[in-house]
Amino acid sequence: MMEKISIGWQKQPDKLNIQGTIEQAIEAITGEKVELNASGRTDAGVHSFGQVANFKTNSRISIDKIPIAINTKLKKTIRIIKAEEVDERFHSRLSCKRKTYRYVINNSEFSSAIYRNLECHIPQKLDIDKMKKAIKYFEGEHDFKAFKASGTSSKSSKRIIYKAEVHKQDNERILIELTRKWVLI
Repeated sequence: MMEKISIGWQKQPDKLNIQGTIEQAIEAITGEKVELNASGRTDAGVHSFGQVANFKTNSRISIDKIPIAINTKLKKTIRIIKAEEVDERFHSRLSCKRKTYRYVINNSEFSSAIYRNLECHIPQKLDIDKMKKAIKYFEGEHDFKAFKASGTSSKSSKRIIYKAEVHKQDNERILIELTRKWVLI
């Protein structure tokens, strides 16, 4: 029997996680213990593209070499794309203004073996024009209480959606993107 392993962002004792893995890689190249501040967390099994995180270092490694150096210490499933110096007061979570969530629908006859955990497969042909009209109803302020997980620490289930769009990526994939105002909880 094969066990499915899900890895979330946030550091947890004795569990695989992205934050701890990157912190260990940074320590390996700089010799410093650091704590990453991320713009948000992901649930186990949720994939993040464009996650922003910051940390302080006294390393003399040039900023353009930081991603290369960290990536040499990471599994190929985790990648640092870019590094830049920021103001001392910058904090990825506290400075975040908005977040975009992308949902991928594989609208082909057969599901993908490679992307099966990254997309939803719906083999019946979907009407993109109708989806584009319907998605606009998400824009504005709405209460998403019905989607709230039980036991969550969020104080409010109200969110402001700035932009809601549907795009056809190719003949098989449909992207649904929701950009929302980020509210500290």
